[in-house]
Amino acid sequence: MKRRVLLIEDEPGLVLTLSDRLMQEGYAVDVATDGPGGRDRAVQEAFDIILLDVMLPNMSGFDVCRDLRKQNIDTPILMLTARGQVVDRVVGLKLGADDYLVKPFEMAELLARIEALLRRAPVASAAPGPVYQFGPVRLDIRSATVERDGEAVDLSAREFQLLRYFVEHEGDVLSRDMLLNEVWGYDAVPTTRTVDVHVAWLRQKLEPTPRRPRHILTVHGLGYRFVR
Repeated sequence: MKRRVLLIEDEPGLVLTLSDRLMQEGYAVDVATDGPGGRDRAVQEAFDIILLDVMLPNMSGFDVCRDLRKQNIDTPILMLTARGQVVDRVVGLKLGADDYLVKPFEMAELLARIEALLRRAPVASAAPGPVYQFGPVRLDIRSATVERDGEAVDLSAREFQLLRYFVEHEGDVLSRDMLLNEVWGYDAVPTTRTVDVHVAWLRQKLEPTPRRPRHILTVHGLGYRFVR
């Protein structure tokens, strides 16, 4: 699976530039444009690294960093800021940031620092392994359980297998025939309509608004794609 980056930044031009370049480098990028939104995303979902601006609406990056560390979120944090004073760098590092980069910076330096942080934190940056979190949903592969908002979700064996395949192939466009082969097996005799029905059931049980899914997306003419 792709390494996940949470970019907490309110400057539209920088958000676009960083997101495009990071995706070109093979990262999956999620964006939050204010402090509380970024903090909540970091707490609720699993990311490999957080790029955190200091000057944010509603809540500073320093406060976001402090809150995340208080909640035992140990995801590597690289702070981005126009502030260059030594005291600001010290404050950020003391609050739990792992590195600090002053704007304007070269993209090559940012990428190098991201790679260094991911190498130094192999446990924190690894894919979630047997447990996956997306939105309010928690999928535990080892125990074959699914929870939504802390409540158990009753899935059939086939629904669970389909959800697991989606999650483990995040971002890939999966055709109905591929899903039939991989989830139902080559010897099975269901139709592609079977896939659509099971997807509809999963959306009904897991999506906040099943008619406008956020995670199990339809790629018209091709199949489906799962995004966290």
